[in-house]
Amino acid sequence: MNIREKDIEQYLFEVKEAVENNRYRLDQNAKRQDNINLFLDYVIDEAKAKEIILGLTVIDFSDILQNEHKGFEHERLYVFGKDVTLLERNGTEEKTVSLYIKFNKLENCFVIVISFHEQKYPLTYYFK
Repeated sequence: MNIREKDIEQYLFEVKEAVENNRYRLDQNAKRQDNINLFLDYVIDEAKAKEIILGLTVIDFSDILQNEHKGFEHERLYVFGKDVTLLERNGTEEKTVSLYIKFNKLENCFVIVISFHEQKYPLTYYFK
């Protein structure tokens, strides 16, 4: 796949604009237990999550995936990774946590943060 840095910059600009205008949602439902676990395991709230998203750069970009859910195959999901320092909820230690962040930016510029959790496997970064 031929991915250009300026295309990712534009995508991130649009995602950040949606987030700044509260035109997004961070999925936390039964199918997204990993997202819920991040908030249970660390001292993090929606404001901190928003701050992390707004801090993403092109360097944090990893991949573009095709949505595999029936009826949504035309959608492209963008994957980013970010190392952040978070305080353990049940402890006193700060820890560097590698996050896996996956977006679905809809045609109406509403953003769904599908994944926002600890990485299960190390990511490969496209522009690093």
